[in-house]
Amino acid sequence: MMNAILITMILALLLPIYEAWQDDNIWQKMLAFASIATKTSILILVVAVLRDDWTIGVVGVLILSVGNAALMLLAHVLRRLNEL
Repeated sequence: MMNAILITMILALLLPIYEAWQDDNIWQKMLAFASIATKTSILILVVAVLRDDWTIGVVGVLILSVGNAALMLLAHVLRRLNEL
């Protein structure tokens, strides 16, 4: 049962990857990459709970919090570069 959940989560991860590959708009790509980062961190948290490993869980939480913050910082830098 849990393997089916993990496989479903991995398949859900492929949707934003396909969207980022298909679209040329930089904002759509950034949204897709934010979605990938969020889904990956949730997948890591599920694996951490299944294995009862706090170390993996901490890595998932760091990716969830810091990863999207770095992506938003990059979005603001790109927006400022387009304004110049």
